[in-house]
Amino acid sequence: MSKRALVSVSDKTGLVPFVKGLQELGWEIIATGGTKRLLDESGVQTIGISEVTGFPEICDGRVKTLHPKVHGGILARRDIPEHMETLKENGIQTIELVCVNLYPFRQTIARPEVTMEDAIENIDIGGPSMVRSAAKNWKDVTIVCDPDDYGTVLDEIRRDGFTSDGTRLKLSAKAYTHTAEYDMCIAGYMREKAGLTPKLFLEYDLKQTLRYGENPHQSANFYASMAPQPYSLSFGKQLQGKELSYNNIQDANAALNVVRDFDEPFCVALKHMNPCGAAVGKTIEEAWQAAYEADKVSIYGGIVAVNRELTAEVASGMKPIFLEIVIAPSFSAEALEILSTKKNLRVMQVDMTKSDAPVPQYISVNGGMLAQKLDTSVEKLDASMCVTARKPDAAQMADMDFGWKIVKHIKSNAIAVVRDNHTIGVGAGQTNRVGSAEIALKEARDAGFTEGLVLASDGFLPVDDTVALAAGYGVTAIVQPGGSIRDEDAIRKADELGITMLFTGVRHFKH
Repeated sequence: MSKRALVSVSDKTGLVPFVKGLQELGWEIIATGGTKRLLDESGVQTIGISEVTGFPEICDGRVKTLHPKVHGGILARRDIPEHMETLKENGIQTIELVCVNLYPFRQTIARPEVTMEDAIENIDIGGPSMVRSAAKNWKDVTIVCDPDDYGTVLDEIRRDGFTSDGTRLKLSAKAYTHTAEYDMCIAGYMREKAGLTPKLFLEYDLKQTLRYGENPHQSANFYASMAPQPYSLSFGKQLQGKELSYNNIQDANAALNVVRDFDEPFCVALKHMNPCGAAVGKTIEEAWQAAYEADKVSIYGGIVAVNRELTAEVASGMKPIFLEIVIAPSFSAEALEILSTKKNLRVMQVDMTKSDAPVPQYISVNGGMLAQKLDTSVEKLDASMCVTARKPDAAQMADMDFGWKIVKHIKSNAIAVVRDNHTIGVGAGQTNRVGSAEIALKEARDAGFTEGLVLASDGFLPVDDTVALAAGYGVTAIVQPGGSIRDEDAIRKADELGITMLFTGVRHFKH
């Protein structure tokens, strides 16, 4: 008796040649609905599901495969005589291969105009049942959910008459993953519609096994989300260089989050997840040079990201410097040729398409998970935010706008000192804000900048000491969130020292 395959797919990619290959090998093909129509039109002889069950498809196709003649043929164990006798007594033929993938529920709910009725109609019932039945009986039945597996399955059947035990076990595991991801998507959607407490379902594919984690004694893996995103290293393309490490990935992700906030030509150099040099320019060459000049020491062993095509001129400037990673949305052919001389340098091409879609952020804690939306908000500063008698001029406003975008990416307590749209001092992660300010201001002074400086703080300045300190180093403008019960002290001190100060009303702590 001929072997039988049951075929019922939503994604019809590569289906016709696969099924034709089975038929040429003498297999009978059972098909349902739209799958049968496609195969019939392609010249493949099929058996309708109603011919197998002796029962019509009913309820607009909602019920067609939930039948003993389908699931008995899939689930019966061939090594148990009683199972086989039961099939014979009930006129049921075995099914040796099930080719099923499920209704496009995820794609349906992703449409902005989708209704709940549309979503419900794309919840597959019979499909998951067949997939799970075939996966359960993997020793006797081949389950194929992914068109990428058609070639492997067909080659093995052509060569050996049937698939190997190892292949069927792998396909069974993939099938359960397919239904698990499907059910998580449905559960999340329905819980939201029903107003139930959210459950966090995470779906990530292994992208890379890392040599080690933060330290050599820690094991680590790198996972990628199911849906591609811009500004994501997970979906970037490594053009050259050594394998990415755990710390490389952390730092590169931080660099991409900084780049995301800028529309004009921009470059950031980053070390240990903190910007050490950043600048905007009229061209990407100008931005790179200013970012490099901002801190020639800290950039050593760091990461550089730009938001324009990386040119030969920029690549030539980078060539003498030891860098871990260079990131850009694209690279000129000449730039790649120059960078190729640095064999260990990791060169990453990452999509930097602007999007307003919210970006989920997950942080693991012992025994739990924190979830929030990534801080992608960018406030446009204006003179109405000024709280001092002295008002900002155009140059100060531009620098405060730049500094405010940078300070949100520095670890709290964060201070950025800037001038002419580039950083000249960064104070990060100190246990008090005065300490961070001292570090940033001394960096600026040591670089030769002693007047016309702008200071940005990620949190309010709770007392006037930071204002006084800043004035002593040549700061003439400060931007901060405000919100302290002692704001008036800071304003009074700024007025006394002739400093202009803006309150944004928004804070950007990065712990």
